[in-house]
Amino acid sequence: MSDDVETMVEERLSVFDDEPDLNDWVEVMCGAAMAVLGIFHLIQPGELVNPDVMRWFAAAVVAAGAIWAGHGLKDMAVKEIRRSIAILEMAEVDEGLDHGLIRDVLLNPKAYSDFLMESYAAAWEDGVITEEELEELRSFQEMLGITDEDAAKMNLDAAMESASKDGEITSKEEETLKMVAKAANKDGDSVVKDAKKKAKKGK
Repeated sequence: MSDDVETMVEERLSVFDDEPDLNDWVEVMCGAAMAVLGIFHLIQPGELVNPDVMRWFAAAVVAAGAIWAGHGLKDMAVKEIRRSIAILEMAEVDEGLDHGLIRDVLLNPKAYSDFLMESYAAAWEDGVITEEELEELRSFQEMLGITDEDAAKMNLDAAMESASKDGEITSKEEETLKMVAKAANKDGDSVVKDAKKKAKKGK
């Protein structure tokens, strides 16, 4: 890759400020260490506390460690995919249409849809989606050839998941869901009702 293209890729990625960093590696390493520690105590519960209690505790530690490490790996994978997209976009500018990418999107539509869905979910993690995040997601949508209708549905699904994950739908979240539902041509009241059902199930 030429220095000019590499510079352009870095400029695109600076918008995301999203290169794999120390935090991701800490999540992976700490999660793996927790899982190993939990597995050890599953096999050797010791005599400090009741062995059955220790095994239950160790199983919980294994699960928490696996989730933590998985989250770090997921973040790193998403960031690498973003880098690949930026590189492919630069190649498209330099060399015209990337027919290989078009063919890959046509042959594997679900994989690219899943990536966009994960990006919406990541954007809604803090319960709010900003204009900058929406603009970034629209650029992904355009590059992946996903329709506005499908993207709006993904956005709504991610918003519902974010609002219901704590087992409660606040009045502010209801307003947000109705607004997102309107953009997806869905009935806001029905969406809020479904989100409340989902929240109750998640308790």
